[in-house]
Amino acid sequence: MRVLSNVLERQIVQFPVGRIRGEDLCVLILMRSEVPIPVFNKRVSPIFLRYFRFLNTYLLKSIRTVVIIPAFNEENGVGEVIREIPRDIVSEIIVVNNASTDNTEKIAKEAGATVLGEIVPGYGRACLKGIEYVQQTFPHTDIVIFLDADHSDYPEEIPELIKPIVKNGADMVIGSRALGNKENGSMTPQQIFGNWLATRLLKIFYKAKFTDLGPFRAIKFARLLELDMQDKTYGWTVEMQLKAAKMGLNCVEVPVKYRKRIGVSKISGTVKGTILAGYKILYTIFKYV
Repeated sequence: MRVLSNVLERQIVQFPVGRIRGEDLCVLILMRSEVPIPVFNKRVSPIFLRYFRFLNTYLLKSIRTVVIIPAFNEENGVGEVIREIPRDIVSEIIVVNNASTDNTEKIAKEAGATVLGEIVPGYGRACLKGIEYVQQTFPHTDIVIFLDADHSDYPEEIPELIKPIVKNGADMVIGSRALGNKENGSMTPQQIFGNWLATRLLKIFYKAKFTDLGPFRAIKFARLLELDMQDKTYGWTVEMQLKAAKMGLNCVEVPVKYRKRIGVSKISGTVKGTILAGYKILYTIFKYV
């Protein structure tokens, strides 16, 4: 393993023939963001390349990953979101129909998701409903992904959120829109400013280095339960991040793309929603100081 550690940073990894062990391959896959290419006599070995890819895929498939999607009147976007989720590494897709009055439930079921009902409105309340279901039905879940139903995120980036957990031992991964590429107009000025202010306050009061409160995130299920989440409305995301910081969890961010949502936002798309969300986020930050 000493030799392997010295070459992990190289794009191409060379092995002495007959000296490769299965556990060494697994360590390399776990520690690198890309699959290393073994070279023998300056030629790529197709057999070992396929073996690496197989192990990498098998590793992700062996992790039980569940996606929770809160949805309030998202009939136009929820089907697209579900269809774009990589099914080969996701064990279960749960849509929590949060007091919708449109065809959100019907479309989500047709797209292949498990649909739960939460009749009382509230983003956090819908997330808690999903967590309760996972705890009762899939108690051995490894990772939970939270994803919005409005098609503003890119579900195909789920593997990038899982990688730091699987390979580097992270506890929670935030998909940062601030670090990634945002489509023009995908975030309102008040959203951008609100994120900036909230993350600065998190740094001041909790020593937490975040750039975004984005809803697209992955977290170890065991750690999620330890956070004992309470917020039932707009303070859900910031509560998770500040509690993770207070508990000393290993939190990282990865850049994610972001596009204009389908339909009008129930929060940033209205003056009332913007004010209520801003108030609740600030209230939550100061509540736990």
